[in-house]
Amino acid sequence: MSTPLQQPILSLNNIEVIYDRVALAIKGVSLEVPQGGMVALLGANGAGKSTTLKSISGLLKPERGEVTRGELRFMGQDIDALLPQARVQLGIVQVLEGRRVFEHLTPDENLVAASAVVGSNRAELARHLEMVYGYFPRLHQRRNAQSGYLSGGEQQMLAIGRCLMGRPELIMFDEPSLGLAPTIVADMFRVIRQLNADGMTVLLVEQNVAVSLHLADRAYVLENGRIVLSGTGADLLHDEGVRQAYLGL
Repeated sequence: MSTPLQQPILSLNNIEVIYDRVALAIKGVSLEVPQGGMVALLGANGAGKSTTLKSISGLLKPERGEVTRGELRFMGQDIDALLPQARVQLGIVQVLEGRRVFEHLTPDENLVAASAVVGSNRAELARHLEMVYGYFPRLHQRRNAQSGYLSGGEQQMLAIGRCLMGRPELIMFDEPSLGLAPTIVADMFRVIRQLNADGMTVLLVEQNVAVSLHLADRAYVLENGRIVLSGTGADLLHDEGVRQAYLGL
């Protein structure tokens, strides 16, 4: 768990999201992510977790969604009007569900391509490559293989590594353990914990609620597009309603 919480780096105030100008997916969500902290976003399938992340990263428009109300602020700046690339350059990245990498490129080439988004120079590129491979030694061993032939776990490592190439301020994970073997999942959470310990702010959507609450400083529970519960990870881990609804206890 990270050090004591600082001021919010990200705040959502009464956000509403509509798809196709009709379907209201997010209904007045407010939350804060503290600088250097780790926050978990919990809820059943369809509760609005991924939509919330995409409202922050700016990835709603390709899915015909838009923020129609409320305020999104990152490092004190209103970001609602910014394009996704501008948000990346500010320091916001999202590791999308599904391990989306360029399968015809090697891990090295994938990482170099990702660095171009933020305009890294040669020295920064070398430093960031070293940093990514430090977190993922297995990926370094496979750095010259075609990415389409990597295992699911290795592709997830690469997806995270691509996001790290710009040295972001905030990294958001959308179901990072989905479809991975238990040993790989343990490694993935170890890296997420280490990233946070190294000072990176984390917003986590994860199907393994128990692990999320153990890792997170604070958590929010979404239900039908609304925040219905919030508290420290420890408090929600011992909340009877959360235990029955999400932990099967």
